[in-house]
Amino acid sequence: MTDETDISTANTMRERSGESRIKLWLLLRANRLLVSSVLTSAVFVAFVIAVTVLDPPFSRQLESGDMIETMFSTMITVIVTGTTLVVTIGQLVLTQENGPLGDQRERMASSMDVRDFTEELIGSPSPTDPSEFLRQIIGITAQRTTALRESIGKNDDENLREEVDEFAESVTGNADTVRDQLEGAQFGSFDVVFAALNFNYSWKIFQVERLANEYEESLTEEEHGLLDDLKTALSLFGPAREHIKTLYFQWALIDLSQMILYAAVPALAVAGIMVGIVDAGTFPGSTLGLDHIILVVGGAFAVTLVPFMLFVSYVLRILTIAKRTLAIEPLILRKSQR
Repeated sequence: MTDETDISTANTMRERSGESRIKLWLLLRANRLLVSSVLTSAVFVAFVIAVTVLDPPFSRQLESGDMIETMFSTMITVIVTGTTLVVTIGQLVLTQENGPLGDQRERMASSMDVRDFTEELIGSPSPTDPSEFLRQIIGITAQRTTALRESIGKNDDENLREEVDEFAESVTGNADTVRDQLEGAQFGSFDVVFAALNFNYSWKIFQVERLANEYEESLTEEEHGLLDDLKTALSLFGPAREHIKTLYFQWALIDLSQMILYAAVPALAVAGIMVGIVDAGTFPGSTLGLDHIILVVGGAFAVTLVPFMLFVSYVLRILTIAKRTLAIEPLILRKSQR
């Protein structure tokens, strides 16, 4: 359990989650096409092993019934239904971008207000590139942290100086790491969102509030102002990250809809061929002790599952991000951080 006075708490998402690097890589960092390919291959291997080992033999079941027709007729229904569902999800995402002129004007005005505030904060026009936008906010946060550290270094309260030194070291170190990760990251890939998740801004806001309250009498008016300035910079990062995260979700769901539509066509073709042509005698013989018909049916079944595996791989990432960013304010929801 993390004590509230532990200034240098874990910053990166992996450290805060308390989960293995491999698990987080599969859920977040790994290419979604790679994940869906691994899942599809795993189903194929499991199918081949199961029907080869279990009794009664698969070939006997094919000869005594219409298993292939039943199996792939069901898959045709599943593919059509699932594809329709994904198209509906894509339409819901696009609906958020549509609206009457008044709503669009309010949306534009709100966005420009934030850009104007950011420009005032960083002292230069707000960047248009999402990764650079976040880098600038983190950069001004690091600058204000350094200014606070230098000012507190002259304070007579030794405990305050020690805590601020540790806090500043944590903030600037975290800021440098995330700024390096954001540099050159292109929106549309997961790199921008992943780097943003590694900046533990909510815990830093809490520490600023705690220092201001606990050392209220030791802090000068100027030092209180520096704490407020730092809190303002940290507080801007939260909505900025959430906005870019939301845009990424929309981008990813549109990509998912497109890929599932692309994958649905060959999946339907394979399922149709299996229903109309293939039977127990279509692929005689065996290779390495495996009947050819088992390999064909297993491969065709895996192909028909590709749209679903794409859905699983993308939704796993989106849900993982959403779960780890539920609270925009300084609230700790994960047990590993308490």
